[in-house]
Amino acid sequence: MLGRKKRKPNKIDSLIGQHTQIAGDLRFSGGLHVDGAVRGNVVAESDERSMLTLSERGTIEGEVRVPYVILNGLVKGDVYASDHVELAANARVEGDVYYNLIEMAMGAEVNGKLVRIAEPDRAPLALSHAAIEPAQ
Repeated sequence: MLGRKKRKPNKIDSLIGQHTQIAGDLRFSGGLHVDGAVRGNVVAESDERSMLTLSERGTIEGEVRVPYVILNGLVKGDVYASDHVELAANARVEGDVYYNLIEMAMGAEVNGKLVRIAEPDRAPLALSHAAIEPAQ
């Protein structure tokens, strides 16, 4: 990850309002902001730049699979963030959190495991190819 700068996605394409309840799985791309309740899995379609923000009024009862996640509400289920997870002061996760990079504010709770997912190390692969080719 050295030398690579990733910009925080900031565009919100979809909003689930405070008085809205969704029953069923939710698939999206781009940015999703949740103020209401989702009872189902929240999954980003194959988009590395997808982002989920969950406000302190929002709840998700299901699995979350989004590259960039900002939580300030309640998640009852596992969270998988291939890029980045931010847990704000009011964030509560009742499940495991799988992350590449994590930020956690004082007051945030995780009632489960924190599991780091490392990016594949490409250096050994490059060395193995060089070792196979004969020297001239």
